[in-house]
Amino acid sequence: MRKNERVFLVITAVIMVAVCCVLGLRMFYHGDATVSGPLTPVEEPQTPVEPAEKPEPKPVEKVYVNVYFIGQNSNKEEVYKAVNREYDKDVDGSKIKFAIQALIAGPKQNEIAKGVYSEIPAGTRIISVNETADKVIINLNSAFETGGGTDSLYKRLYQLIKTAKRNTNKPVYLYIEGNKAEVIGGEGIMITQPLNDNSLDG
Repeated sequence: MRKNERVFLVITAVIMVAVCCVLGLRMFYHGDATVSGPLTPVEEPQTPVEPAEKPEPKPVEKVYVNVYFIGQNSNKEEVYKAVNREYDKDVDGSKIKFAIQALIAGPKQNEIAKGVYSEIPAGTRIISVNETADKVIINLNSAFETGGGTDSLYKRLYQLIKTAKRNTNKPVYLYIEGNKAEVIGGEGIMITQPLNDNSLDG
């Protein structure tokens, strides 16, 4: 090979190396280089989801009925005294029926200790308490009207009347052994119906 040809080849090789170097630098700085191999996925940070707060259950409101017994006021005078009995309509059914049952059952021991008592005879039983859309019929056995004298009869009747009227807005009728009561007891106390505060005035 002649000297001139060798020089030409060397120069050509140098130029090609220089061109390759320049192209490589341009790819590096412009991000055109191809990266081979698997890429590691980058997970975006997730905002934690707070659990939904469960609504607090509403407290169950207690319902009470008033039952009338006899006691004393601050002046030691005898009065008709209303006591509370907790009532649950899902368990106890009719409000007026529950109130009459509580009346016939009598005062509790802690109430008796405070001087509360009832004139309703211990043998009194409820035959039925029927409540319809327009009235309530309370049917008691004959023990309700026996014993105790006139004063006791008046008191037990007023206990019944006040308890019944406090726990329903419907007309209330008293029956004894299935018969509508017109005269109560051996003393012959006249009673007008439906029951109200004036039922015993006649």
